[in-house]
Formats: sequence, structure tokens, C-alpha cells
Amino acid sequence: MPNPNPEDKRQAAREVIDILHEISTLLNTSLDRTELSLCVSLIENGVPPEGLANVIKDLRKEAPPSAPKRTSSQAYAD
Repeated sequence: MPNPNPEDKRQAAREVIDILHEISTLLNTSLDRTELSLCVSLIENGVPPEGLANVIKDLRKEAPPSAPKRTSSQAYAD
């Protein structure tokens, strides 16, 4: 089987993140595409998913209340 074109690999990765983001949105995780990409990378590199989920929950509990998170499209609108 021939190696996929690097652009095809990037497109496939984007599609996976898009699907994960849709699922994330339905589950109200408040994770953006960048955060999801980082989570996927960590899991691909051996971090246990349950452990990662626990760390994210703990960090959210410890984080001080702040203004609502801006989306990347809002950041570029300024």
C-alpha cells in the first residue's frame, strides 16, 4: 500500500478533529479544536484517557472563575 500524501494525512487529521469537536460540543465539554488536538496527541503518545480526563476535571475545579472563553473566530474579529 503506498504512503498517503502528506496533504491527505493533514486533511484526514482535520476531519477527525472536526468530528471529535462535534461530539465534544454535543457533550458540552467546552474543549476547543486546539485542546482536542492536544488531548489526541497525548493519548497517541501513551497518556491514559481516563487519567487525562481526571486531570482536565481537576484543573477546571482549581481554575479561578474567569470571563467566558473566546473562540478563535472571535479573537480574529478584533
